Amino acid sequence: MDQITFSEAEYQNKKRKTRREIFLERMDKLIPWKQLEKKVARYYPKGQNGRSPYPLPAMLRVHCTQLFYNLSDPAMEDALYEIESMRHFAGLKLDRLPDETTILNFRHFLEQHGLGKALFNEVNKHLEKNGLMLREGSIVDATIISAPSSTKNSTGKRDPEMHQTRKGNEWHFGMKMHIGVDDTLGLIHSIDSTAANVHDIVPTDKLLHGEEQRVFGDAGYLGIQKGDEHKHRENVSWFIAKRPGTRKKLDADKLKAEKIKASVRAKVEHPFRYIKQIFGYSKVRYRGLAKHNNRLHLLAAFSNLLIGEKYKLAEGECTCFPSKWRETGKKHTNNGEKTSAIPDFCCFETTSAKITGYSDLP
Repeated sequence: MDQITFSEAEYQNKKRKTRREIFLERMDKLIPWKQLEKKVARYYPKGQNGRSPYPLPAMLRVHCTQLFYNLSDPAMEDALYEIESMRHFAGLKLDRLPDETTILNFRHFLEQHGLGKALFNEVNKHLEKNGLMLREGSIVDATIISAPSSTKNSTGKRDPEMHQTRKGNEWHFGMKMHIGVDDTLGLIHSIDSTAANVHDIVPTDKLLHGEEQRVFGDAGYLGIQKGDEHKHRENVSWFIAKRPGTRKKLDADKLKAEKIKASVRAKVEHPFRYIKQIFGYSKVRYRGLAKHNNRLHLLAAFSNLLIGEKYKLAEGECTCFPSKWRETGKKHTNNGEKTSAIPDFCCFETTSAKITGYSDLP
């Protein structure tokens, strides 16, 4: 057993937990570490040649911490030296900490093997096992992530993979993150990234998984069903918002339907809040879309875990929605045994139309 340092002894005896510690403990419980480590381990160096690498669990946790707080590689190294709670989360001690080059190389390693998307899919499988991934309906939307427009750099040029676009009366330079989320819980199931000037409707075929019965989108997706890539979706109901000018001419019933569609569509904004406000990724950190695509998949996985935490199934009882939406008195049981699986009478199935107001839509 290793002897603890003075800083670790002081850390263990302090009177209260900081908000950082509480958040890191929360994420430590939510993230399925074993599944993620298993996914990465097949590509991770075994240390047969040269210096042995840092343990995979520690490097994966360091990388996740870097994403939680949107830190650069040097800032992450400094944080490991300064902040005991981060070292504790990563399972590291002061006598051997990875430097900024090691942190950089691990990020490049994940990008090289496309592991961001693989880890995102692994987290979604974990959520699906807990009954939290639904596939009956999808909501699609996009958000702009800004990039530096200055040319004061070594090349004297902007990032060639970024582009400018106008939103309203304002011009933005950067990229777009396109997502598809389920229309009940708002968990992300599909992601794509493009330059900012690409229209929202272009990558929608990559955002729909093919099992939808209904699709929601804002007015930017008008005419989506006419595209060649969507003509085969004959059983899909398309609930696309009307343009503001058209809404002014609607009668009371149709205006109510528009409000219902907007209330359902609002769920797609929640993941954007986590990614851009909670994790601070409102401005790009690298050049090129590939690096951002890898990072956004991981941030989407963390967002799904935080959103899914609210609906996580308690043992034997459905807590997927607030009690006012839930069928009271019904437990999840299977031949007298409690189970976390969703049965046929769960509120996901029996009340989704009532909750979202699909029955009122034209």
